[in-house]
Amino acid sequence: MAAELSTSINIKEPRWDQSTFMGRAKHFFTVTDPRNILLTNDQLAHAHKVISDYKQGIVSPGLTEDDLWKAKYIFDSAFHPDTGEKMILIGRMSAQVPMNMTITGCMMTFYKTTPAVLFWQWINQSFNAIVNYTNRSGDAPITVNQLGTAYVSATTGAVATALGLNALTKHISPLIGRFVPFAAVAAANCINIPLMRQRELKHGIPITDENDNRLGESSKAAQQAISQVVVSRILMAAPGMGTDKFPWMSAPIQVSLVGFCLVFATPLCCALFPQKSSMSVSGLEPELQEKIRANHPGVERVYFNKGL
Repeated sequence: MAAELSTSINIKEPRWDQSTFMGRAKHFFTVTDPRNILLTNDQLAHAHKVISDYKQGIVSPGLTEDDLWKAKYIFDSAFHPDTGEKMILIGRMSAQVPMNMTITGCMMTFYKTTPAVLFWQWINQSFNAIVNYTNRSGDAPITVNQLGTAYVSATTGAVATALGLNALTKHISPLIGRFVPFAAVAAANCINIPLMRQRELKHGIPITDENDNRLGESSKAAQQAISQVVVSRILMAAPGMGTDKFPWMSAPIQVSLVGFCLVFATPLCCALFPQKSSMSVSGLEPELQEKIRANHPGVERVYFNKGL
């Protein structure tokens, strides 16, 4: 009879070493796998139960270590790491490839009139806003009014920036013009992500010590987290932008190429920084530094979920 699985496996952390890029890449290739969006509600519920039970020291009968890690990655792909809530389907990182392929295909097909360009830019930035909200950091509730304000400001600012920069291609040399679409995507991300996560910048995100003991909320940590996410998401878009340089390709081939690029770009760019990010206590707000040094004198670094 097989021995029962040990309850000492640390499933709060990923299976692979997150201090190395290769370990983070393996982690995100699993979490962002597009096949994860095909999982049924029953499969998600089963994974949720396996992980929840295991955290309480309950091992499902016949559960193997591989089964446990499989359930862990199904859980991670669909449930928010801070709130524990099931994430919106199209906002999950596993939906990046099919959603971006669809939107890219439509943007490449319907581009001949200004209203069509405007509409698909709005769809694109609305999708980005959903992804940015879904993968935010922290567990503080957001009111409908706050969410609405963030969405309107993020999508309006990003669409206007993208359209404005793309319009420049008609007035500058073709050599410089090649880089304008990428600049538009980069600028739009720099606007969309901070505005959709503006509550974090105002009120801070939860920070903990290395043992996950909560120490407070920090806006400085939120600034670092959002900056890292902006860099990752800009680079994530870069390979797909390269398809614009080959107008002789038919739209289906270009869309397929975008999908192929994203299968690799999504996990590799997510892996640029650890999801459980950290910073020195000396980099926090002065009042928070004082509080931590008074109540937790041995703590030198704090940790936080940077989001994706």
